[in-house]
This record gives sequence, C-alpha cells and structure tokens, in this order.
Amino acid sequence: MRLFSTLALCSLLAALVSTSFLVQATINHDSQQLVLVISDNWDATTGTLVSYEKQQDQWQATGLSTAVTLGKSGSAWGLGLHPEQKGQQKVEGDGRAPAGIFALTSAFGYATRDFSFPYQQMQTGHYCVDVADSSWYNQIIDTNQTGAAAAVGSTEPMRRDIHNNNDFLYKLGVVVAHNPNNVAGKGSCIFLHLWRSNSSPTAGCTAMPEQQLETLVSWLDPNKQPLMVLLPVAEYQRLQVAWQLPLLPKARLLRIKQ
Repeated sequence: MRLFSTLALCSLLAALVSTSFLVQATINHDSQQLVLVISDNWDATTGTLVSYEKQQDQWQATGLSTAVTLGKSGSAWGLGLHPEQKGQQKVEGDGRAPAGIFALTSAFGYATRDFSFPYQQMQTGHYCVDVADSSWYNQIIDTNQTGAAAAVGSTEPMRRDIHNNNDFLYKLGVVVAHNPNNVAGKGSCIFLHLWRSNSSPTAGCTAMPEQQLETLVSWLDPNKQPLMVLLPVAEYQRLQVAWQLPLLPKARLLRIKQ
C-alpha cells in the first residue's frame, strides 16, 4: 500500500512538473499584449482575430475583433515559443499558416510612419528570403547592403507595389517570429498583412482589412512584449488552461454549439 502511494505521488508530481514546464515554455509572464487568432479547423482558410491586454494578471479583450484570412491550405504547427506538438508541421511552400505561440517583433510598410512599435519603411532592395538553402533564409535583407545575389530566387519582395504591379498587401504589416532560428525548409516570411478580400487566402500569413491592421499596429507596444497565438478551436480548447490563454470569445463559443 505504501509503495502504491509513493508511486501515485511520484506520478502526480511528474504531472505537475510537466504542466509547469509547459506553461513556462509558452507564455512569457512579462508579455502584456496578446493577438489571438482562432480558426474552425486545420484546413480552414479564414478565422477570427481578437486582441487582449493583461490587467491584474488576467487577459482582457481590448475591443479589436476582425475576420482574417489564413493560408490557402489552412494551418499547421509552426516553430515558436510553444513546445513541440504532435501533428502536421509547417514546411516551406505548404500554404499553411503556422499555429502556436509567436512573438510579434516589428512592423513594416511602404510609407514613412510613426508608431511606438518598431517600424521599418521598406525600399526597393528589401526582400524576405524564402530560398531554403540560402544563408539569409527567413530574414529581411536589403540588397543594397548584401548585394543583389542574396535575393536571387526569392519570391518575397517587400515592396510589392514596385515589383508586383502596385500590389498593396505589404503596405502595412507585422513580422511574426515564426522559425526564429531560421531552420531551412521550416517556413519563412510569416506576417500579418492586408488582405485582398475576405475570400482570398494567403500563402501562409494572416491577413485582414486595412483599418483593423492600422488599429492593431497602433496598439502594439514593444514594452508589453506582444504575442500572437494561432490555433484551430479544438486545439485552443485543449491547451487553453495549460497555456494560460483567455477564454474563447462568446461569439466563437456560439459557433461551436451550432
């Protein structure tokens, strides 16, 4: 009987340690801002974005809520601040938005802007390198500094308006720190950016209307270490407590019940 109790206690302690590690490995307790994106399932190409700010150690919705479009193939587990998860993993060119927890590090765009969040105006020579075997993989470069050869083969000019017939998608955007170690082939150049329409999925980013993105970037505060969480609803329900995430928005709960 004593042996059984000892084993049971050890199992309980192991479970508690495992849960504690899971929380610590995902949520930075210094982070005070959260951008939450929820989709219906792994193959969904649309979702809902809601912003939160931490008040008295509780996540409170800030009022920003918008429909978003996701990858043309849905989503898959990415590389970020969360522990490795079982299931389909994002790879370069799969058309899936990365799921998990990610830092939001900076903003970018076509024009000179004045945000409290770090912002860089993109120029003709700026590219995000999506060539897996490049030493610049998953990094935004300026060919005026690296040389034009560094961008050979990249399909991600940051001035799409110049290189892609006045394309406005990157008029304003936010860098999502997916694959921060730039592991070859694990996915690159993940942003929040403008959408073409509410029925136009992306190559793997999260896209939204201009007014909502403008509001979001204006709200982001580098001192509050903002995070982004993207999850299908079933995964969110599974991980919400362990990852110390807010309860699902009521509108989303109503959709689940229908």
